Amino acid sequence: MAATAQLSFSMGNETLQVPMAVFSLNRRRLCQRLKDNVNVPKNGIVLLQGGEQSQRYCTDTDNVFRQESFFHWTFGVTEANIYGAIEVASGKTHLFIPKLPENYAVWMGTIHPPNFFKDKYGVDKVHYTCDIAQVLKSLKPNFLLTLHGLNTDSGHTTREAAFDGISEFSVNNTVLYPDMVECRVIKTDLEMEILRYTNRISSEAHKEVMKAVRVGMKEYELESLFEHYCYKRGGMRHTSYTCICGSGINSAVLHYGHASAPNDKTILDGDLCLFDMGGEYYCYGSDITCTFPANGQFTADQRAIYEAVLRSSRAVMQAVRPGVAWPDMHRLADRVHLEELTKIGILQGSVENMMKVHLGAVFMPHGLGHFLGCDVHDVGGYPEGVDRIEEPGLRSLRTARVLLEGMVLTIEPGIYFIQHLLDPALADPAQACFINADILGRFRGFGGVRIEDDIAVTTNGMELLTCVPRSVEEVEALMAEGAGSAKSFEPLDSQ
Repeated sequence: MAATAQLSFSMGNETLQVPMAVFSLNRRRLCQRLKDNVNVPKNGIVLLQGGEQSQRYCTDTDNVFRQESFFHWTFGVTEANIYGAIEVASGKTHLFIPKLPENYAVWMGTIHPPNFFKDKYGVDKVHYTCDIAQVLKSLKPNFLLTLHGLNTDSGHTTREAAFDGISEFSVNNTVLYPDMVECRVIKTDLEMEILRYTNRISSEAHKEVMKAVRVGMKEYELESLFEHYCYKRGGMRHTSYTCICGSGINSAVLHYGHASAPNDKTILDGDLCLFDMGGEYYCYGSDITCTFPANGQFTADQRAIYEAVLRSSRAVMQAVRPGVAWPDMHRLADRVHLEELTKIGILQGSVENMMKVHLGAVFMPHGLGHFLGCDVHDVGGYPEGVDRIEEPGLRSLRTARVLLEGMVLTIEPGIYFIQHLLDPALADPAQACFINADILGRFRGFGGVRIEDDIAVTTNGMELLTCVPRSVEEVEALMAEGAGSAKSFEPLDSQ
């Protein structure tokens, strides 16, 4: 295999240098796993098709390209319209690049020869895609191993590699996906360095947002500031997902920020801001949520709910270690929430009996967290033999697995006051008997609180990757630091 120790990716300045060894190690791990799998035919070749450049609907305007995650994990290639192959027995790696027309250079820049990509990515050989059938035939594989499987978060199936002439080969599309997914679930030390970086930059960006927020701003102004910091300071052209910048009642909308709710509300005095945002570097993501008062000071009710969520977050962190079942962590967060809501007076009665009627799901309808890596909801949540738990709240978990060292997950408990869930609970005698409707009425329109951190499971516990203020005192102190800084961009001239 080609040497990769000296090769790296970086966006320059002070951004992280990612060695190509990340991907050569990923390929070695995959090949070893396939060799150990008795169901994998001998002399197989893994064949993957990378992401394609797409246009906006029927126009000729390009969408900003982002590599397909399985392909990136395997090769680290940033360009579009490329195939990759790995000879499982030897580990030798091939890339197949498009043969571009001469006028490409006029509009798009330099046309690089195959050796450019060989040297850039540390692979063994580079060919043109028009020769893919001929090259693969010369390698005489018993089978081509293609990627075909169901993403348990989206419900979508992976796009399987295809090319003119593939019908002349024996193709196996059943064995690769589960093995590749399991490789992605457990992060290497090299991958962990990238995830620490994405968390560090994204954490700093969140802190800048918390210092800059002012009553009267639009939510999208803070979204813009976050993205600007991540790109300018961290070289992050992409975010891991659409930023969620909910203030006031919008903080109870779990996936706020979509086209029908595009982070466009004016932030009001007394609002809580729930900002769920994560930068992505070289296709490795982060996912962080901070909740804070727009005016810099928590009210008594805001503080009570915030500290309830913080206690559940820290209780889960204390309990995380290899061998722990993730659904039990969700139940732990639910229990802490119910205990704290009882202390506040919103709930009354036996917490044990509240758990039996799934009252926790009224206040936290989503799952506790999810895998994180090359996708924000990373693959591997429900492999064969792991079933979804069909109970309120738990059915929304993106994994029900037992934790293993090397897994990276989010821990994101939350308490929300969502009318669509509160009204049915009050109408259900089994749940309404635990709710103090008078005190609950005080929280109608409150919104919600979510605290989300990224963690890695270690030998004896966990490593906290996210670094933002979390206690009420820390949040208020940070926001006070920004009190004298510029409040916003200068308004445009009216002329």
